[in-house]
Amino acid sequence: MLKQCLLVLLAASLIAIAAPLAMAQSNDGPPPDSQQPAQGNGGWHHGPPDPAQRTQELTKKLKLTSDQQTKVQDILQSEHSQMESLHQDSSLSQQDRRAKMMDIRKNSDTQIRALLDSNQQKKWDEMQAKREQWDKAIATVRPTPATSRAATSTIEQRG
Repeated sequence: MLKQCLLVLLAASLIAIAAPLAMAQSNDGPPPDSQQPAQGNGGWHHGPPDPAQRTQELTKKLKLTSDQQTKVQDILQSEHSQMESLHQDSSLSQQDRRAKMMDIRKNSDTQIRALLDSNQQKKWDEMQAKREQWDKAIATVRPTPATSRAATSTIEQRG
């Protein structure tokens, strides 16, 4: 009896943990570094930030000139539009959509870096390195669909 209770508790715990992780993985949002504090409440939101907000953040971190700000905001606005179009394209698989999003982001990053002077480029490269570390850390935490199915299968076999 105790063994059955422990198995049921274990199964319920695994489901409670696996379900939110599987839902988080199904989101097609941008990389975590693009999350910005939400307006007014100091919290965080998911999804692509407003190009103007992102430009302001880069202006603070990189000390952009007004000319650079205009060009960076144009690049970010273009990226934002392309990402929105991609989200609405239901003909692509999640993997293809993610690959295209990464290409769009890489292209924008390259364009922005080209606008910067050597000191700004150094800071930009540091920021990009931190983002890559963050992305790798997140990738190790998120389960793959195969591991989620394996965990569910194991629970069903024991139950």
